[in-house]
Amino acid sequence: MQQYFSLADCEVMGFDLDHTLCRYHLPQSATLIYDSFAQYLVTEKGYDKDLLTLNPESLDFCCKGLALDLEDGNFLKLAEDGTVLRASHGTRSMTSEEILEIYGRREWKHFGTNCSTPFSKYFYLLMEFLPLFQYESLKWLILDIKKYDFWKDVVAAIQHNYKISAFKEDCGTYFPEVKNHPEKYLQRCPNSVKKWLKQLKSAGKILLLITSSHSDYCRLLCEYILGFSQFSQIQEPALALTNSRQFCLVVPENDEEQEALLSLEKPGWYSQGNAIHLYELLKKMTGKLDPKVVYFGDSMHSDIFPARHYSNWETVFILEELLGDKVMVPTEIESEPLEKKGKYEGYQPKISYSVSEQWGSFFVDRLPGLENAEETLVRTWSCKCISTYSTIAIPSLEAIADLPLDYRFTRFSSNSSAIAGYYPSPPRALLPSEESVTMK
Repeated sequence: MQQYFSLADCEVMGFDLDHTLCRYHLPQSATLIYDSFAQYLVTEKGYDKDLLTLNPESLDFCCKGLALDLEDGNFLKLAEDGTVLRASHGTRSMTSEEILEIYGRREWKHFGTNCSTPFSKYFYLLMEFLPLFQYESLKWLILDIKKYDFWKDVVAAIQHNYKISAFKEDCGTYFPEVKNHPEKYLQRCPNSVKKWLKQLKSAGKILLLITSSHSDYCRLLCEYILGFSQFSQIQEPALALTNSRQFCLVVPENDEEQEALLSLEKPGWYSQGNAIHLYELLKKMTGKLDPKVVYFGDSMHSDIFPARHYSNWETVFILEELLGDKVMVPTEIESEPLEKKGKYEGYQPKISYSVSEQWGSFFVDRLPGLENAEETLVRTWSCKCISTYSTIAIPSLEAIADLPLDYRFTRFSSNSSAIAGYYPSPPRALLPSEESVTMK
């Protein structure tokens, strides 16, 4: 594999929407998502009304990369070799002694082949409803997941608030609120990114919008964050697709799906879909037998892993955790000339992306029971997934928008350092010189 990666070598540029092209005001949107669950559980399922009051401090419990052990009912933070680094029962942090008693200092029994991909039948990655577990009325439910219906109720809350027809029907809490107050939850796309998208089109790149959001919500987001004129420029030719079935044409006037298509003949708005039919269309549009595709996304589970694993696309992981790491690029890492540097190289972010006090670094942690030892810092399973399935990782599209199209990024590969693919610089936690420890 080549050591460097350049967007200039790609004929097709695919973008996820939520948290990639469309950035949210995270405290407000996380609270809204929580409210959408809590309102449903209280009004429809009879849960305690105390659930409606969210303690802002409980948001510290929300952290990317956590897993839920469905057999023992514990939240887990895993090392790259499957060792349990931290755990909680409800929101109560488990002690090192408890972790070692239940899991030992060895690979978790369900890790193995089940965890060779970023998801498994034995555990789920968790999102904004984690604060639900701060309440005593819910904490005890996790003691025996098989006995209680809490997860059925959570799934019902998802279906109620986020089903395909919810946007059009003003169903639930989330969509009506975003419709009425988009400025509260959505960040407008920076001018540098809009300019960059236009430059990509001018350079002959095919732009795809690939999102799990339904077309009506997708349209609202794009019109708000990009403006209609800019949005139309990346829509033609652009695709919106979800899931992995036959494509259905979407009528722009009412966002209704038409009959399933046996193949794609031209660019447009589509739902459902599969990678094989999409790639056949890309061959026609580029006139190449093997067009090179790069996909930008923020979810390892639904964006990066499937794009790399199933389609062998280049992948750019949008990792907001990089926004809070104020580090300089080590001198031994080769860099581009000054005229090709982006504005984020050496840039000190004004807003720090907070690290959970309860769960610690997203990238590394110490083994339980050896927290005071110096040579026990290990990479997390989430960190391993980044270097395994991502071509490069960046904090945002804005971080690369001012770079020349032929800028050469150092990619993640088995032949390079585990920190080589982070741009503009690796996380501070992964630099041994910052921690004075030996990475295992």
